[in-house]
Amino acid sequence: MLNNMTDTEEGEGGPNSQGDGNPKESSPFINSSSASDVEKSQQYDGKNMALFEEEMDNSPMVSSILSSLANYSNLPQGSKEHEEAENEEGAAPSLGTLMGVYLPCIQNIFGVILFLRMTWMVGIGGVFGSFFIVFMCCSTTMLTAISMSAIATNGVVPAGGSYYMISRSLGPEFGGAVGICFYLGTTFAGAMYILGAIELLLVYILPQAAIFKMEGLEGAEMEAAMLNNMRVYGTIVLSFMATVVFVGVKYVNKLALVFLACVILSILAVYAGVIKTAIEPPVFPVCILGNRTLISKGFDVCAKVIEQDNGTITTKLWRIFCDSEFLNATCDEYFANNNVSEIQGIPGVTSGILAENLFGYYLEKGDFLEKRGLSAVQDQEVPITNSNRYVLADITSFFTLLVGIYFPSVTGIMAGSNRSGDLRNAQRSIPIGTIAAITTTSTVYMSAVVLFGACIEGVVLRDKFGEGVNGNLVIGTLAWPSPWVIVIGSFFSTCGAGLQSLTGAPRLLQAISRDSVIPFLKVSKMTSAHKTLWHTYLANILLEVFGQGKANGEPTWALLLTASICEIGIIIASLDAVAPILSMFFLMCYMFVNLACALQTLLRTPNWRPRFKFYHWALSFLGMSLCLSLMFICSWYYAIVAMVIATCIYKYIEFAGAEKEWGDGIRGISLSAARYALMRLEEGPPHTKNWRPQILVLLSMDAEQNVEQPRLLSLTNQLKAGKGLTIVGTSVVGTFLNNHAEAQKAEQSLRKLMETEKVKGFSQVVISSNLRDGTSHLIQVGGLGGLKHNTVLVSWPRTWKQPEDNLRFRNFIEVVRETTAANMALLVPKNIAAYPSNGERFTEGHIDVWWIVHDGGMLMLLPFLLRQHKVWRKCKMRIFTVAQMDDNSIQMKKDLITFLYHLRIDAEVEVVEMHDSDISAYTYEKTLVMEQRSQILKQMHLTKNEMEREIQSITDSSRGSIRRNNPSNLCSQKSTDEPAGVSVEEKPEEEVQLIQNKNATPTSPTSPTTPAGGAATPGQEMQMTWTDKAENQAAAAHPEQGGVKDIFNMKPEWESLNQSNVRRMHTALRLNEVIMKKSKEAKLVLLNMPGPPKNRMGEDNYMEFLEVLTEGLNRVLLVRGGGREVITIYS
Repeated sequence: MLNNMTDTEEGEGGPNSQGDGNPKESSPFINSSSASDVEKSQQYDGKNMALFEEEMDNSPMVSSILSSLANYSNLPQGSKEHEEAENEEGAAPSLGTLMGVYLPCIQNIFGVILFLRMTWMVGIGGVFGSFFIVFMCCSTTMLTAISMSAIATNGVVPAGGSYYMISRSLGPEFGGAVGICFYLGTTFAGAMYILGAIELLLVYILPQAAIFKMEGLEGAEMEAAMLNNMRVYGTIVLSFMATVVFVGVKYVNKLALVFLACVILSILAVYAGVIKTAIEPPVFPVCILGNRTLISKGFDVCAKVIEQDNGTITTKLWRIFCDSEFLNATCDEYFANNNVSEIQGIPGVTSGILAENLFGYYLEKGDFLEKRGLSAVQDQEVPITNSNRYVLADITSFFTLLVGIYFPSVTGIMAGSNRSGDLRNAQRSIPIGTIAAITTTSTVYMSAVVLFGACIEGVVLRDKFGEGVNGNLVIGTLAWPSPWVIVIGSFFSTCGAGLQSLTGAPRLLQAISRDSVIPFLKVSKMTSAHKTLWHTYLANILLEVFGQGKANGEPTWALLLTASICEIGIIIASLDAVAPILSMFFLMCYMFVNLACALQTLLRTPNWRPRFKFYHWALSFLGMSLCLSLMFICSWYYAIVAMVIATCIYKYIEFAGAEKEWGDGIRGISLSAARYALMRLEEGPPHTKNWRPQILVLLSMDAEQNVEQPRLLSLTNQLKAGKGLTIVGTSVVGTFLNNHAEAQKAEQSLRKLMETEKVKGFSQVVISSNLRDGTSHLIQVGGLGGLKHNTVLVSWPRTWKQPEDNLRFRNFIEVVRETTAANMALLVPKNIAAYPSNGERFTEGHIDVWWIVHDGGMLMLLPFLLRQHKVWRKCKMRIFTVAQMDDNSIQMKKDLITFLYHLRIDAEVEVVEMHDSDISAYTYEKTLVMEQRSQILKQMHLTKNEMEREIQSITDSSRGSIRRNNPSNLCSQKSTDEPAGVSVEEKPEEEVQLIQNKNATPTSPTSPTTPAGGAATPGQEMQMTWTDKAENQAAAAHPEQGGVKDIFNMKPEWESLNQSNVRRMHTALRLNEVIMKKSKEAKLVLLNMPGPPKNRMGEDNYMEFLEVLTEGLNRVLLVRGGGREVITIYS
């Protein structure tokens, strides 16, 4: 509610805050009513609520909230109106636990794998191995169901089921990534069910319907024909099912009970058959040659010869393996050396066959299905013939393959939560129904493993397609009263499961699209016209296609996309190849459900109050670990692919910027991790090796709250190779109550510019009574705990000479003083408008570093960071240092080269020798005018007009004295050094401007406020070594006078000058000359920044010194160290 309070102080209903512009979820709470102001006011009339009537815009009465909650609907838009149109009574959701959760979960869990692959898995893996697989998979789903129950009972779960729970618990990034994976898993599940139905049709129900005939084909040819049949018929069935779903989902829902009945009847038939085997086992003989299982087709009697009419005649089996029907025919070597025997395929539960089937029997592709315990005579040197007459293994089997094929048979536990919008009491029905369904199905699966191993012969179990039992479905041979009960029942159940998948997957895609977590649907962030038009068109297309549908809300185009993806699984055509694919996606979904529950439990967020109490974070972590393990057990390469897909989607959403804020667990983890890290940072300052610039960027705003120096953020981005903290701050003049809206507008401008310049960091706006205090507050309180800025970046006040900007340059000097006092580094770019943008590239050039005083290594580190950015990458680094008279410049250069080598920094090195030289006449004249004006402004307290006249007369007389005493030198300095200061003609005008604002301190470079007596003492002057080699201007102007004393004798007015100011001006001029000589063409010059005078009366002099020092340079970065080492030679 706080972010919607009005800006007025007296409750006159000011405009509501618009918030952050992020789309919010529909809610029955604050500000969701569309009633008029009159209607709202009537809610308080006559109800003894006059005390709260001022807050009626944002604080509704409790009665209205309760009414909204009672009428709250979580149906998707379109579906709600459609249901209300069909049902005029508007009946509330009425499904209970049994019909709404339990039976749908039963129907989705029992599926094609149970009927087509369960017996084969028991035969290959053995009872022990298969029981372990079933137990592991069922335990995974049970733990996931416990976690899901906790999440589902932690508040209202709108329509969307598992996707809603994951996204709201783990955030839009995980929600979008896992949502897409869950959608793909559901889609491939539809392909798996369709392939199962086609296999039942072509192998067991109607083999004659095969378009590509398999009779007489062997090996790869027969396999290819089978796959082609699967593809053709799968495409036909997929088209038919998509049409049914398109015509009306209500027909699919009505047929669901029929399909469920088929599943239950089929399972009951299996249990009935098991019971019958104990009484009277069915007759399903299996013919064995030696120890090899024969395909039952092509012969009628399992014998080589039979006695008939007192004679011995050969059988059809003889004719298969021999070249004639006569007894003296030439026969297959293996056939001739081994006997033919017939065993019972289903000996019954009391036969003791269980002991033989306890352990696994893994096969390579093409291996014979051999009966354990039977001996056979085989010559290894004789080539195998007539292999098409034996039952062969169609694939290479191993334990992990069995896990991948079986796991889809335990999926479907989300069916109840997906129907949360139709449940009468979702928070009660989802946990009870889901856990009961998993318990039931797990019991059936585990008992089936034991019963199959106890009732069915091992070679029959390993016979995947029932070739040794006359082409019957293996599980059907066990069913009672007929195998056709299982065949027909499983066919319809798989068709029903396929329809459910084709119904649910488009709805899931529709929910993801409507959630707008896919960033390219967001059009508001596009800037250029072309990009905006293209993305607007694309977004409208995608929203229309995937987010909308028919009038009843059904996602028509999403159904088309689902069918297209499903066709990919149909083209694969192998049930055994498709099953591991969807296992990956479902396991990933279940893993994140467990992760969401564990995180919410460990973080102990105040909103985590599930009604389901039988959960624990350890169980959730165990479930998550099982899911991750099963992913790699099933297929490590599929697992990697699935994780790469999810990671790419996650990073795309994160990079493009998801606008959703759902109070998810990942945000909670971020807060906890940030808190922990901040507490660790409080333990002490970082080591030099870990030091990086944590930058506070001080920006100024115009009257419209727009940034005045946007290139400062460009420079910040280019300096961010250090990957440190960035705080972009500004100050708004006023009070918090009156100027809060302006501060919000300023913060939005900062964020927009940061996004444009790709600066990752934080924005901070301070409201203060004046800019000076606001800037000081930012420097003092920016950051949090140990994560504070250590560097301040502020632009040079380029208009400091103007009277109206007098306060600005004084604020700038205060920033310099405060950063020095706080031991922070300071970066001052001059001519910031000339700095390159992030899109520019320097193909050549130099970054020149003028290392005058040691600053802890900042001058070395900053060029290195800049050169990591593509703008400065091709610029070379040069380092200049200076040598005084008593320095060994050669040794200095060697030492500097060695130092840079140890720092691992590549740079050219040059030592500039500077000798002592006389101070030029121009330096004295410039200092004289500066101090005279400063003295005038301090001592004279005249009216505005008198001050103007007086300063004009003094300036004129001063100029006349300069012309009389040194005309030649003045002219030469005017022509050569005029850029270092203002011209003579400009001075009177500047002086008048300075006097006009009597409340402002003079800002002209030639009119400082420092009096002669208030100048800094030699001990207070800046600790810098200014040296260079240049011509002696004073000697050139006056060759007959070579000493300073002679010049003073010529110009008595110079004797009263403050010698500290003279030396500073001389240093600035001399150093500017040598920098211009060496670095005029450099792309960037980094220079030590002198400290401000401790005496505040010399502030304008200080600005003049810096102006003279950097005069004529295009890009200058003045640098002050923070009083500590920031770079080290040690590893």
